[in-house]
Amino acid sequence: MLLPYLHKDVVEAGCDEAGRGCLAGAVYAAAVILPPDFRNEQLNDSKQLSERQRYTLREVILREAVAWAIGVVSPQEIDELNILHASILAMHRAVDGLRVRPQHLLIDGNRFRPYPGIPHTTVVKGDAKYLSIAAASVLAKTYRDDYMLRLHAEYPAYGWDKNKGYPTAKHRAALAEQGATPYHRRTFHLWGDGQLELKFGE
Repeated sequence: MLLPYLHKDVVEAGCDEAGRGCLAGAVYAAAVILPPDFRNEQLNDSKQLSERQRYTLREVILREAVAWAIGVVSPQEIDELNILHASILAMHRAVDGLRVRPQHLLIDGNRFRPYPGIPHTTVVKGDAKYLSIAAASVLAKTYRDDYMLRLHAEYPAYGWDKNKGYPTAKHRAALAEQGATPYHRRTFHLWGDGQLELKFGE
């Protein structure tokens, strides 16, 4: 069972991102403040859930959360900042969008840049430990998947309806044959044999 909070009687927002390891598309993040008495036995790290479970849980989160927001950083910004800093910026933008100001942030992972005026705690594998981070992981994942489906309609050859921009064999083959789209991140090198060297800066 996931924990409802780290600090009792403190307004906490869980934050997580989706799309960090992709070759194409924006990186998405979500920030979610849940009621202190929120409980849901199905809610977990979005990677451990089926697509159907994620979308079902999204409706529960949107209905029951005290506040939630999505932050997005474009592929062009990712190339300018590097993927780590872009992921952190996406989380900052999600916190910016909350209609309730949290008193503390729970961040999935071990890297974060302090958000002005709000203390934070980083939690490795936090999306499998705290309900608010798990809720953020579900929102970030599903909203990014919706976005990648829209991009797939524009560029169907890359299989984004299935791989969501991750470097699958089909995606790599399409890159080798057709080159990059405007939605591809330029911080990787595509070699003649279709192999990709990813460059994720610090």
